[in-house]
Amino acid sequence: MPMVTVSISPQQAAGIRAAVDNGGYASSSEVVREALRLWDTARKLNEFKADVLDEISPSGGRCVGDMFADHEAARRRSA
Repeated sequence: MPMVTVSISPQQAAGIRAAVDNGGYASSSEVVREALRLWDTARKLNEFKADVLDEISPSGGRCVGDMFADHEAARRRSA
């Protein structure tokens, strides 16, 4: 497996150590691998959501309130 060096905060390091010490994981590498799998899943889900919103909403998934606020801001700038 390729090795990668990353910097994490002291709180993140403590969380990883606690997860291993509590027996939830055999090693810190397992914790990080699971975190990366979750991150990848969330990233793919967000891409999927964006694709679906683009298909069903011509506004790109924006709510009516956002579109109205943009319209009002443009109206004020042109006044």
